[in-house]
Formats: sequence, structure tokens, C-alpha cells
Amino acid sequence: MAGLFDSYTIKGLEIKNRIMMSPMCQYQAQEDGTVTPWHFVHYGARAIGGVGLVMIEASGVEARGRISTRDVGIWSDQHIAGLKGIVDFGKSYGAKMAIQLAHAGTKAETPEQNVAPSAYTRFERYQTPHALSRGEIAEIVEKFRQAAERAVTAGFDAVEIHGAHGYLIHQFLSPITNKREDEYGGSMENRLRFAKEVIAAIKAVIPEEMPLLMRVSAVEYSEEGYSLDEMIEMVKHFKAAGVDLVDVSSGGSLPEAPPAIYPGYQLSFAEAIRRGANIPTIAVGILEHPALAEEAVRNERADLIAIGRELLRNPHYAKSAALELRAELELPNVYSRAF
Repeated sequence: MAGLFDSYTIKGLEIKNRIMMSPMCQYQAQEDGTVTPWHFVHYGARAIGGVGLVMIEASGVEARGRISTRDVGIWSDQHIAGLKGIVDFGKSYGAKMAIQLAHAGTKAETPEQNVAPSAYTRFERYQTPHALSRGEIAEIVEKFRQAAERAVTAGFDAVEIHGAHGYLIHQFLSPITNKREDEYGGSMENRLRFAKEVIAAIKAVIPEEMPLLMRVSAVEYSEEGYSLDEMIEMVKHFKAAGVDLVDVSSGGSLPEAPPAIYPGYQLSFAEAIRRGANIPTIAVGILEHPALAEEAVRNERADLIAIGRELLRNPHYAKSAALELRAELELPNVYSRAF
């Protein structure tokens, strides 16, 4: 059975190990969305440190769709050059590079009016959003398509759709936030429509061999929301539409935190979706202990392990984990004497 430091191939992409850097907003971009030297150093360091798949943080497909005005953007051709520099450097040290395409919806905090499927929110910190018209929905789908084209031009190896954590796509999926009475609301089939349109638009412009990832919130921690079984059914639709790999998180539709947080607290969700929808998954959520990550991969509970905060603390987490597991992981010669 494969372990944490065995390679993984999906479609035309071979990743040298099963460690993914989870997308984590840095809030260090220029206000026009372009990356800064911070991003080059931040992502480059993790590539040097041995991470198999480096995922660039949630990158706005339009300016008003950012979580903050300091988020990375990919809504303009002017963003391509900076992102390409990061991609080229990461690849030169053996990492595969991916980017998360995102729209924050209600949770956007920019000077512009935020938008959502419905004029509704349970978060006191966010203004009541503008409910999108059918025409405006189509415009956002097109912006996802254009963002994916730019990601291809920048040289990314994969793209991920952000469909979790209470952001726009998740807002359409969730009965908590989607109060529409047209073809985009009500039944699961209708609530899936926007996500499936985004998937189709992106699939139309990325190379056939490029994997398409999607981050989902497996559960919403509320009886008002969908269940894990319902998410499994939704993922089956995403798979049929062209998603290759599902990045499994949870929550975000409501202000409340999960009832309990502990090492591996979301691992069972990744396992359930992997088995129930017959699709590869990425597990996330306090999985930095090497033995736990190794167990998850070896027992086929998930295919990749996304590491977040630990990679903020330790850019060389991958090497530290390899040493603990007595696995091989080469670093650049200038760093090899440190290990």
C-alpha cells in the first residue's frame, strides 16, 4: 500500500508525495490583486521544503469576490506574470503547483456590494448581500472560466474550485443560505446548478490532462443544512461533471464553530466521500502528525493530506515528517546538511 511519501498520479499529473499545502489566505497582495515578494518567498519556501503539491491561496475571480482587498486576484491578465514567477520557481524544485479559484460571495469585504444567491446572511459582520439575477450568475460563471484560462497561461498544474466554507458556491449548495425559488434554488438538483455550470466552464478551457479539484464542506453542523449523505450525492454530480479530486473540509455556512476540533476531526468525511462517491479525496484538519497522515494514506482513507498551519510554522514540515517515518525525501544540497 502507498504511504505518505509515495508518489501519486491523477490524470496527467504526477505528484512526488502525498503532502499538499492547504490554500491559506495571506492578505499580502497589492490592492489590485497582484502578488508581492511575500508570496514568492512564502510559496517558494514550501516548494523547497519538499511539499508535493503547493496550492496557492483563494484567488478572486473578480475584484468584489475577494475576502479582503489584500487577497490575490486572477480576474485580470495583469495577474498572470506574478503568478507565473511563483509557479516556475516552485516547479524548479520539484513541486507541482495549483491555484484555488474563489468567490467569497456574502463573505467578501471590499468597497463594492457583496453578492449571494439570496439577500440573506446569518453573520453579523457582513452586510446583507445583493441577490444575484440569472444574468449576473452567468457573468460570474464566465469569470471563473476566464480565471481558469489565466491559470493555464501561468503554468499551473491543476486548479481547484472553492466550493466550501460559506463562500459563493457553497452558498448556492446550502439550504441555509440559498432561499431562491427559481432554477437555482430549492431542490438539490437546482442548488447544484451554479456549481455544475462553473465546473463545465472551467473544463472547457483547461487541458484534458489537467486535474480539476474542488473543495467542499462535507457537513454544515446544523440540521438546517445538508447532511454528509447529501454531500456524497452532490459529489457524485461533481464527479460526473468533471471533478477529479475532492478536497474535503467542513462548515462555514453559520458563525458557529464545529462542536469538537481534534487531530483528524475531518478525516472521516474524506473517507466517507472517497468510498461513497468513488472519487479520490484530500483530507484536511490537524493532520500534521506524521503517523496519523501515514495511516490515512496507507488505509486508503484519503489520497492526499493537506497541511495548513503546520506549514506556516515549519516550511520544512515534509522533511521532518520523512525523518520521523524513515522515508526518503531529497532537499536541495544547500539544506541537506541540516538534516
